[in-house]
Amino acid sequence: MAEVETDRSDIQIDVIEISPVVRELTIEVDARRVDAAYAQVVKRLRKTAQVKGFRPGKVPLRVIKQIYAGALGEEIEHSLVQSTLADAVKSAELEPVVEPQIEVEPPVEGETFRYKARIEVRPEIKLPDLEALSGIRPSVDVGEDAVLTELESLREREAQWIEEAPEVVAEIGHQLTIDFVGRIDGIDFEGGRGEGVELELGSGRMIPGFEEQLVGAVSGDERDLEVAFPDEYGNPELAGKSAVFAASVTAIRRRELPELDDDFAKDLGDFETLDEVRDKIRKNLQERLQRSSDETLHRSLLDDLVTRTSFEVPPTMVERQLESQIKQFERQLQGRFSESELRARVSQMREEGWDDARRRVREALLLQTVAEQAELEASDEEISARLEEMATGQGVDPKMMREMAEGQGWLDAISAELVDSKAVAHLVERAEIKDVEASEDA
Repeated sequence: MAEVETDRSDIQIDVIEISPVVRELTIEVDARRVDAAYAQVVKRLRKTAQVKGFRPGKVPLRVIKQIYAGALGEEIEHSLVQSTLADAVKSAELEPVVEPQIEVEPPVEGETFRYKARIEVRPEIKLPDLEALSGIRPSVDVGEDAVLTELESLREREAQWIEEAPEVVAEIGHQLTIDFVGRIDGIDFEGGRGEGVELELGSGRMIPGFEEQLVGAVSGDERDLEVAFPDEYGNPELAGKSAVFAASVTAIRRRELPELDDDFAKDLGDFETLDEVRDKIRKNLQERLQRSSDETLHRSLLDDLVTRTSFEVPPTMVERQLESQIKQFERQLQGRFSESELRARVSQMREEGWDDARRRVREALLLQTVAEQAELEASDEEISARLEEMATGQGVDPKMMREMAEGQGWLDAISAELVDSKAVAHLVERAEIKDVEASEDA
Protein backbone atom coordinates (compact mmCIF):
# COMPACT_ATOMS: atom_id res chain seq x y z
CA MET A 1 0.00 0.00 0.00
CA ALA A 2 1.30 3.45 -0.89
CA GLU A 3 0.15 6.66 0.74
CA VAL A 4 -0.64 9.46 -1.68
CA GLU A 5 0.26 13.03 -0.89
CA THR A 6 -2.56 15.52 -1.35
CA ASP A 7 -2.99 19.26 -0.93
CA ARG A 8 -6.10 18.66 1.14
CA SER A 9 -5.82 18.15 4.90
CA ASP A 10 -9.29 16.63 5.31
CA ILE A 11 -8.72 13.45 3.27
CA GLN A 12 -6.08 10.72 3.32
CA ILE A 13 -5.50 8.40 0.37
CA ASP A 14 -3.78 5.01 0.16
CA VAL A 15 -3.32 3.11 -3.11
CA ILE A 16 -2.88 -0.64 -3.65
CA GLU A 17 -1.96 -1.99 -7.11
CA ILE A 18 -4.21 -5.02 -7.56
CA SER A 19 -3.01 -5.61 -11.13
CA PRO A 20 -1.43 -3.57 -13.95
CA VAL A 21 -4.91 -2.24 -14.78
CA VAL A 22 -6.64 -2.21 -11.38
CA ARG A 23 -5.96 0.04 -8.39
CA GLU A 24 -7.74 0.10 -5.04
CA LEU A 25 -7.99 3.47 -3.35
CA THR A 26 -8.78 3.70 0.35
CA ILE A 27 -10.03 7.20 1.13
CA GLU A 28 -10.41 8.49 4.69
CA VAL A 29 -12.41 11.66 5.23
CA ASP A 30 -11.68 13.68 8.38
CA ALA A 31 -14.39 13.62 11.09
CA ARG A 32 -14.72 17.40 10.91
CA ARG A 33 -15.75 17.17 7.28
CA VAL A 34 -18.19 14.39 8.15
CA ASP A 35 -19.76 16.57 10.82
CA ALA A 36 -19.97 19.49 8.39
CA ALA A 37 -21.77 17.27 5.88
CA TYR A 38 -24.18 16.12 8.58
CA ALA A 39 -24.89 19.68 9.65
CA GLN A 40 -25.49 20.84 6.09
CA VAL A 41 -27.91 18.01 5.24
CA VAL A 42 -29.78 18.25 8.56
CA LYS A 43 -30.15 22.00 8.14
CA ARG A 44 -31.66 21.56 4.70
CA LEU A 45 -34.05 18.86 5.88
CA ARG A 46 -35.08 20.96 8.87
CA LYS A 47 -36.28 23.76 6.61
CA THR A 48 -38.69 21.52 4.70
CA ALA A 49 -39.67 18.87 7.25
CA GLN A 50 -43.38 18.66 8.13
CA VAL A 51 -43.59 17.21 11.66
CA LYS A 52 -46.78 17.27 13.73
CA GLY A 53 -46.43 19.47 16.77
CA PHE A 54 -43.66 21.64 15.35
CA ARG A 55 -43.70 24.69 13.14
CA PRO A 56 -41.80 24.48 9.79
CA GLY A 57 -38.11 25.16 10.40
CA LYS A 58 -38.43 24.66 14.15
CA VAL A 59 -38.15 20.88 14.37
CA PRO A 60 -35.40 19.92 16.85
CA LEU A 61 -32.25 18.46 15.30
CA ARG A 62 -32.57 15.23 17.31
CA VAL A 63 -36.07 14.72 15.86
CA ILE A 64 -34.81 15.31 12.32
CA LYS A 65 -32.05 12.73 12.86
CA GLN A 66 -34.54 10.20 14.21
CA ILE A 67 -37.07 10.66 11.40
CA TYR A 68 -34.55 10.66 8.54
CA ALA A 69 -31.99 8.29 10.05
CA GLY A 70 -31.77 5.91 7.07
CA ALA A 71 -32.05 8.47 4.30
CA LEU A 72 -29.73 10.82 6.15
CA GLY A 73 -26.89 8.32 6.20
CA GLU A 74 -27.30 7.51 2.49
CA GLU A 75 -27.38 11.16 1.49
CA ILE A 76 -24.31 12.04 3.54
CA GLU A 77 -22.48 9.00 2.18
CA HIS A 78 -23.30 10.07 -1.39
CA SER A 79 -22.29 13.65 -0.65
CA LEU A 80 -18.94 12.72 0.86
CA VAL A 81 -18.02 10.29 -1.91
CA GLN A 82 -19.08 12.69 -4.63
CA SER A 83 -17.10 15.58 -3.15
CA THR A 84 -13.87 13.66 -2.47
CA LEU A 85 -13.51 10.91 -5.09
CA ALA A 86 -12.47 13.12 -8.01
CA ASP A 87 -9.77 14.80 -5.89
CA ALA A 88 -8.56 11.41 -4.65
CA VAL A 89 -8.30 9.99 -8.17
CA LYS A 90 -6.50 13.10 -9.38
CA SER A 91 -4.08 13.03 -6.44
CA ALA A 92 -3.31 9.37 -7.19
CA GLU A 93 -2.63 10.39 -10.81
CA LEU A 94 -5.07 7.84 -12.19
CA GLU A 95 -7.25 8.04 -15.30
CA PRO A 96 -10.20 5.64 -14.92
CA VAL A 97 -11.43 3.92 -18.07
CA VAL A 98 -14.79 3.08 -16.46
CA GLU A 99 -16.74 4.37 -13.49
CA PRO A 100 -15.06 3.42 -10.19
CA GLN A 101 -16.68 0.71 -8.09
CA ILE A 102 -17.33 1.97 -4.57
CA GLU A 103 -17.27 -0.08 -1.34
CA VAL A 104 -18.37 2.04 1.57
CA GLU A 105 -18.89 1.90 5.32
CA PRO A 106 -21.88 3.91 6.65
CA PRO A 107 -20.82 7.36 7.90
CA VAL A 108 -21.05 8.05 11.62
CA GLU A 109 -21.25 11.55 13.02
CA GLY A 110 -18.06 12.53 14.81
CA GLU A 111 -15.99 9.73 13.25
CA THR A 112 -13.69 9.37 10.24
CA PHE A 113 -15.53 8.22 7.10
CA ARG A 114 -13.81 5.46 5.08
CA TYR A 115 -14.55 4.02 1.67
CA LYS A 116 -12.75 2.12 -1.05
CA ALA A 117 -12.77 2.77 -4.78
CA ARG A 118 -11.77 0.12 -7.31
CA ILE A 119 -10.26 2.00 -10.25
CA GLU A 120 -9.59 0.40 -13.63
CA VAL A 121 -6.98 2.21 -15.70
CA ARG A 122 -5.53 1.94 -19.17
CA PRO A 123 -2.63 -0.46 -19.41
CA GLU A 124 0.82 0.81 -20.26
CA ILE A 125 1.36 -0.35 -23.83
CA LYS A 126 4.76 -0.49 -25.46
CA LEU A 127 4.28 -0.59 -29.20
CA PRO A 128 6.63 -2.71 -31.30
CA ASP A 129 8.57 -1.29 -34.22
CA LEU A 130 5.73 -0.50 -36.62
CA GLU A 131 8.02 -0.96 -39.61
CA ALA A 132 8.45 -4.59 -38.55
CA LEU A 133 4.71 -5.25 -38.92
CA SER A 134 3.57 -7.24 -41.94
CA GLY A 135 0.24 -7.51 -43.69
CA ILE A 136 -1.30 -8.92 -46.84
CA ARG A 137 -3.24 -7.01 -49.49
CA PRO A 138 -5.34 -9.09 -51.92
CA SER A 139 -5.51 -7.85 -55.50
CA VAL A 140 -8.63 -6.05 -56.70
CA ASP A 141 -8.50 -6.97 -60.37
CA VAL A 142 -11.95 -7.69 -61.80
CA GLY A 143 -11.79 -10.36 -64.49
CA GLU A 144 -14.21 -10.74 -67.36
CA ASP A 145 -15.53 -14.00 -65.90
CA ALA A 146 -16.66 -12.15 -62.76
CA VAL A 147 -18.51 -9.59 -64.90
CA LEU A 148 -20.19 -12.34 -66.90
CA THR A 149 -21.24 -14.17 -63.72
CA GLU A 150 -22.83 -11.00 -62.35
CA LEU A 151 -24.49 -10.34 -65.71
CA GLU A 152 -25.95 -13.84 -65.72
CA SER A 153 -27.26 -13.26 -62.21
CA LEU A 154 -29.02 -10.10 -63.40
CA ARG A 155 -30.41 -12.06 -66.32
CA GLU A 156 -31.77 -14.74 -63.97
CA ARG A 157 -33.49 -12.08 -61.86
CA GLU A 158 -35.11 -10.56 -64.95
CA ALA A 159 -36.35 -13.93 -66.26
CA GLN A 160 -40.07 -14.33 -66.96
CA TRP A 161 -42.32 -17.35 -66.45
CA ILE A 162 -44.04 -18.42 -69.66
CA GLU A 163 -47.00 -20.81 -69.50
CA GLU A 164 -46.40 -24.11 -71.25
CA ALA A 165 -48.75 -25.91 -73.63
CA PRO A 166 -51.21 -28.32 -71.91
CA GLU A 167 -49.34 -31.41 -73.08
CA VAL A 168 -45.93 -30.37 -71.68
CA VAL A 169 -44.86 -32.51 -68.72
CA ALA A 170 -43.39 -30.96 -65.58
CA GLU A 171 -39.63 -31.20 -65.06
CA ILE A 172 -37.16 -29.90 -62.49
CA GLY A 173 -36.96 -26.14 -63.06
CA HIS A 174 -40.60 -25.74 -64.08
CA GLN A 175 -42.88 -23.56 -61.98
CA LEU A 176 -46.21 -25.24 -61.13
CA THR A 177 -49.36 -23.64 -59.83
CA ILE A 178 -51.03 -26.16 -57.52
CA ASP A 179 -53.91 -26.62 -55.11
CA PHE A 180 -53.47 -29.20 -52.35
CA VAL A 181 -55.02 -30.62 -49.21
CA GLY A 182 -52.90 -32.57 -46.72
CA ARG A 183 -54.33 -35.36 -44.55
CA ILE A 184 -52.94 -37.58 -41.83
CA ASP A 185 -54.86 -40.83 -41.36
CA GLY A 186 -57.52 -39.37 -43.65
CA ILE A 187 -58.04 -36.25 -41.52
CA ASP A 188 -57.22 -32.71 -42.66
CA PHE A 189 -54.60 -30.97 -40.49
CA GLU A 190 -54.00 -27.31 -39.79
CA GLY A 191 -51.66 -25.65 -42.29
CA GLY A 192 -51.98 -28.50 -44.78
CA ARG A 193 -54.12 -26.67 -47.36
CA GLY A 194 -53.05 -24.36 -50.17
CA GLU A 195 -54.67 -22.82 -53.25
CA GLY A 196 -52.90 -21.23 -56.21
CA VAL A 197 -49.49 -21.99 -54.70
CA GLU A 198 -46.59 -21.30 -57.10
CA LEU A 199 -43.85 -23.89 -56.64
CA GLU A 200 -40.61 -24.24 -58.58
CA LEU A 201 -39.70 -27.92 -58.82
CA GLY A 202 -36.26 -28.52 -57.33
CA SER A 203 -36.39 -25.48 -55.08
CA GLY A 204 -36.65 -27.61 -51.94
CA ARG A 205 -39.40 -25.43 -50.49
CA MET A 206 -41.63 -28.37 -49.58
CA ILE A 207 -40.93 -31.38 -47.40
CA PRO A 208 -38.86 -34.20 -48.96
CA GLY A 209 -40.72 -36.18 -51.60
CA PHE A 210 -43.41 -33.57 -52.31
CA GLU A 211 -41.81 -31.88 -55.32
CA GLU A 212 -40.31 -35.07 -56.74
CA GLN A 213 -43.75 -36.69 -57.09
CA LEU A 214 -44.95 -33.80 -59.25
CA VAL A 215 -42.29 -34.43 -61.90
CA GLY A 216 -43.99 -35.81 -65.03
CA ALA A 217 -47.36 -34.20 -64.33
CA VAL A 218 -49.24 -32.17 -66.93
CA SER A 219 -51.61 -29.27 -66.41
CA GLY A 220 -54.91 -30.60 -65.03
CA ASP A 221 -53.35 -33.66 -63.36
CA GLU A 222 -54.44 -34.72 -59.87
CA ARG A 223 -52.01 -36.70 -57.77
CA ASP A 224 -51.81 -38.13 -54.25
CA LEU A 225 -48.40 -37.29 -52.84
CA GLU A 226 -47.30 -39.63 -50.05
CA VAL A 227 -44.72 -37.96 -47.81
CA ALA A 228 -43.32 -38.12 -44.28
CA PHE A 229 -42.58 -35.07 -42.14
CA PRO A 230 -38.98 -34.99 -40.86
CA ASP A 231 -38.44 -36.01 -37.24
CA GLU A 232 -37.11 -32.50 -36.50
CA TYR A 233 -39.95 -30.67 -38.25
CA GLY A 234 -40.78 -27.27 -36.74
CA ASN A 235 -44.32 -28.26 -35.77
CA PRO A 236 -43.99 -31.05 -33.16
CA GLU A 237 -47.58 -32.20 -33.87
CA LEU A 238 -46.53 -33.15 -37.41
CA ALA A 239 -42.92 -34.21 -36.84
CA GLY A 240 -42.22 -37.79 -37.96
CA LYS A 241 -45.76 -38.43 -39.21
CA SER A 242 -46.81 -39.71 -42.65
CA ALA A 243 -49.24 -37.67 -44.72
CA VAL A 244 -50.99 -37.74 -48.09
CA PHE A 245 -51.43 -34.53 -50.07
CA ALA A 246 -54.20 -34.51 -52.67
CA ALA A 247 -52.64 -32.13 -55.23
CA SER A 248 -53.98 -30.77 -58.52
CA VAL A 249 -51.79 -29.00 -61.08
CA THR A 250 -53.49 -25.98 -62.65
CA ALA A 251 -50.59 -24.53 -64.67
CA ILE A 252 -46.99 -25.25 -65.70
CA ARG A 253 -44.56 -22.49 -66.64
CA ARG A 254 -40.98 -22.39 -67.91
CA ARG A 255 -38.36 -19.79 -67.10
CA GLU A 256 -37.42 -17.69 -70.12
CA LEU A 257 -34.21 -15.67 -69.88
CA PRO A 258 -33.97 -12.31 -71.70
CA GLU A 259 -31.43 -11.83 -74.47
CA LEU A 260 -28.24 -10.06 -73.45
CA ASP A 261 -28.65 -7.00 -75.66
CA ASP A 262 -29.29 -3.28 -75.42
CA ASP A 263 -33.03 -3.83 -74.87
CA PHE A 264 -32.17 -5.85 -71.78
CA ALA A 265 -29.96 -3.00 -70.60
CA LYS A 266 -32.78 -0.47 -71.00
CA ASP A 267 -35.11 -2.69 -68.99
CA LEU A 268 -32.67 -2.54 -66.08
CA GLY A 269 -33.01 1.21 -65.60
CA ASP A 270 -30.79 4.15 -66.54
CA PHE A 271 -28.83 2.36 -69.25
CA GLU A 272 -28.85 2.66 -73.03
CA THR A 273 -26.45 -0.12 -73.96
CA LEU A 274 -25.29 -3.46 -72.61
CA ASP A 275 -21.74 -2.09 -72.44
CA GLU A 276 -22.94 0.52 -69.93
CA VAL A 277 -24.31 -2.30 -67.78
CA ARG A 278 -20.99 -4.14 -68.00
CA ASP A 279 -19.11 -0.99 -66.95
CA LYS A 280 -21.42 -0.48 -63.98
CA ILE A 281 -21.03 -4.10 -62.91
CA ARG A 282 -17.25 -3.86 -63.21
CA LYS A 283 -17.20 -0.66 -61.14
CA ASN A 284 -19.40 -2.17 -58.40
CA LEU A 285 -17.28 -5.33 -58.28
CA GLN A 286 -14.13 -3.21 -58.12
CA GLU A 287 -15.49 -1.25 -55.16
CA ARG A 288 -16.60 -4.44 -53.41
CA LEU A 289 -13.21 -6.08 -53.94
CA GLN A 290 -11.45 -2.93 -52.75
CA ARG A 291 -13.44 -2.93 -49.51
CA SER A 292 -12.71 -6.62 -49.00
CA SER A 293 -9.01 -6.10 -49.76
CA ASP A 294 -8.80 -3.19 -47.31
CA GLU A 295 -10.53 -5.23 -44.61
CA THR A 296 -8.13 -8.14 -45.14
CA LEU A 297 -5.12 -5.81 -45.05
CA HIS A 298 -6.29 -4.06 -41.88
CA ARG A 299 -7.16 -7.35 -40.21
CA SER A 300 -3.75 -8.86 -41.02
CA LEU A 301 -1.95 -5.80 -39.62
CA LEU A 302 -3.99 -5.79 -36.42
CA ASP A 303 -3.42 -9.53 -36.05
CA ASP A 304 0.33 -8.98 -36.26
CA LEU A 305 0.21 -5.98 -33.90
CA VAL A 306 -1.77 -7.94 -31.31
CA THR A 307 0.66 -10.86 -31.58
CA ARG A 308 3.65 -8.58 -30.98
CA THR A 309 2.25 -6.88 -27.88
CA SER A 310 1.40 -8.19 -24.44
CA PHE A 311 -0.66 -6.34 -21.86
CA GLU A 312 -3.58 -6.87 -19.52
CA VAL A 313 -6.95 -5.36 -20.41
CA PRO A 314 -9.37 -3.77 -17.91
CA PRO A 315 -11.96 -6.46 -17.06
CA THR A 316 -14.97 -4.14 -17.01
CA MET A 317 -14.14 -2.90 -20.51
CA VAL A 318 -14.27 -6.51 -21.68
CA GLU A 319 -17.60 -7.08 -19.90
CA ARG A 320 -19.11 -4.02 -21.52
CA GLN A 321 -17.77 -4.95 -24.93
CA LEU A 322 -19.35 -8.39 -24.62
CA GLU A 323 -22.69 -6.93 -23.52
CA SER A 324 -22.60 -4.54 -26.48
CA GLN A 325 -21.98 -7.45 -28.87
CA ILE A 326 -24.81 -9.43 -27.26
CA LYS A 327 -27.27 -6.54 -27.69
CA GLN A 328 -26.33 -6.21 -31.35
CA PHE A 329 -26.66 -9.98 -31.75
CA GLU A 330 -30.14 -9.90 -30.19
CA ARG A 331 -31.27 -7.12 -32.55
CA GLN A 332 -30.06 -9.08 -35.56
CA LEU A 333 -31.86 -12.28 -34.51
CA GLN A 334 -35.06 -10.66 -33.23
CA GLY A 335 -38.05 -12.16 -35.02
CA ARG A 336 -36.00 -14.88 -36.71
CA PHE A 337 -36.18 -17.34 -33.82
CA SER A 338 -38.57 -18.21 -31.03
CA GLU A 339 -37.99 -16.48 -27.71
CA SER A 340 -36.60 -19.67 -26.14
CA GLU A 341 -34.23 -20.29 -29.06
CA LEU A 342 -33.09 -16.66 -28.97
CA ARG A 343 -32.40 -16.87 -25.23
CA ALA A 344 -30.43 -20.08 -25.75
CA ARG A 345 -28.28 -18.49 -28.46
CA VAL A 346 -27.66 -15.39 -26.36
CA SER A 347 -26.72 -17.57 -23.37
CA GLN A 348 -24.26 -19.47 -25.55
CA MET A 349 -22.73 -16.23 -26.80
CA ARG A 350 -22.39 -14.94 -23.23
CA GLU A 351 -20.42 -18.09 -22.36
CA GLU A 352 -18.29 -18.27 -25.50
CA GLY A 353 -17.85 -14.62 -26.48
CA TRP A 354 -15.23 -13.57 -23.93
CA ASP A 355 -12.19 -14.16 -26.13
CA ASP A 356 -13.65 -12.15 -29.00
CA ALA A 357 -14.67 -9.30 -26.68
CA ARG A 358 -11.23 -9.27 -25.07
CA ARG A 359 -9.62 -9.22 -28.51
CA ARG A 360 -11.71 -6.23 -29.60
CA VAL A 361 -10.78 -4.28 -26.47
CA ARG A 362 -7.10 -5.05 -27.09
CA GLU A 363 -7.37 -3.78 -30.65
CA ALA A 364 -9.16 -0.61 -29.55
CA LEU A 365 -6.49 0.15 -26.94
CA LEU A 366 -3.70 -0.51 -29.43
CA LEU A 367 -5.20 1.80 -32.04
CA GLN A 368 -5.69 4.45 -29.36
CA THR A 369 -2.02 4.14 -28.42
CA VAL A 370 -0.92 4.35 -32.06
CA ALA A 371 -3.03 7.48 -32.53
CA GLU A 372 -1.64 9.14 -29.41
CA GLN A 373 1.98 8.44 -30.30
CA ALA A 374 1.44 9.68 -33.85
CA GLU A 375 -0.59 12.66 -32.56
CA LEU A 376 -3.54 11.84 -34.80
CA GLU A 377 -6.76 13.81 -34.39
CA ALA A 378 -10.05 14.32 -36.21
CA SER A 379 -10.59 17.89 -37.39
CA ASP A 380 -13.94 19.67 -37.31
CA GLU A 381 -13.94 19.59 -41.12
CA GLU A 382 -13.46 15.81 -41.14
CA ILE A 383 -16.25 15.32 -38.61
CA SER A 384 -18.56 17.54 -40.70
CA ALA A 385 -17.69 15.57 -43.83
CA ARG A 386 -18.50 12.31 -42.05
CA LEU A 387 -21.83 13.72 -40.87
CA GLU A 388 -22.69 14.75 -44.44
CA GLU A 389 -21.78 11.26 -45.64
CA MET A 390 -24.09 9.76 -42.99
CA ALA A 391 -26.86 12.19 -43.94
CA THR A 392 -26.59 11.25 -47.62
CA GLY A 393 -26.65 7.55 -46.80
CA GLN A 394 -29.77 7.92 -44.65
CA GLY A 395 -31.50 10.43 -46.89
CA VAL A 396 -31.76 13.21 -44.30
CA ASP A 397 -30.77 16.86 -44.24
CA PRO A 398 -27.11 17.37 -43.15
CA LYS A 399 -28.15 20.09 -40.69
CA MET A 400 -30.64 17.71 -39.10
CA MET A 401 -27.97 14.99 -38.93
CA ARG A 402 -25.62 17.32 -37.05
CA GLU A 403 -28.38 18.30 -34.63
CA MET A 404 -29.10 14.61 -34.00
CA ALA A 405 -25.41 13.87 -33.49
CA GLU A 406 -25.00 16.74 -31.02
CA GLY A 407 -28.24 15.97 -29.20
CA GLN A 408 -27.54 12.24 -28.84
CA GLY A 409 -23.82 12.51 -28.11
CA TRP A 410 -22.54 10.92 -31.33
CA LEU A 411 -19.74 13.40 -32.03
CA ASP A 412 -17.19 11.75 -29.73
CA ALA A 413 -17.91 8.34 -31.27
CA ILE A 414 -17.60 9.77 -34.80
CA SER A 415 -14.33 11.45 -33.87
CA ALA A 416 -13.01 8.19 -32.38
CA GLU A 417 -14.00 6.29 -35.52
CA LEU A 418 -12.11 8.76 -37.71
CA VAL A 419 -9.04 8.64 -35.48
CA ASP A 420 -9.08 4.82 -35.56
CA SER A 421 -9.15 4.95 -39.36
CA LYS A 422 -6.17 7.29 -39.33
CA ALA A 423 -4.34 4.97 -36.95
CA VAL A 424 -4.88 2.02 -39.29
CA ALA A 425 -3.68 4.14 -42.24
CA HIS A 426 -0.62 5.03 -40.15
CA LEU A 427 0.12 1.32 -39.74
CA VAL A 428 -0.33 0.69 -43.47
CA GLU A 429 2.16 3.45 -44.30
CA ARG A 430 4.87 1.91 -42.12
CA ALA A 431 4.33 -1.84 -42.32
CA GLU A 432 5.69 -4.25 -44.89
CA ILE A 433 2.76 -5.12 -47.17
CA LYS A 434 2.69 -8.20 -49.37
CA ASP A 435 0.42 -8.07 -52.42
CA VAL A 436 -1.28 -11.41 -53.08
CA GLU A 437 -3.88 -12.82 -55.40
CA ALA A 438 -7.44 -12.49 -54.08
CA SER A 439 -7.75 -16.28 -53.80
CA GLU A 440 -4.59 -16.66 -51.66
CA ASP A 441 -5.04 -17.29 -47.95
CA ALA A 442 -1.50 -16.40 -46.90
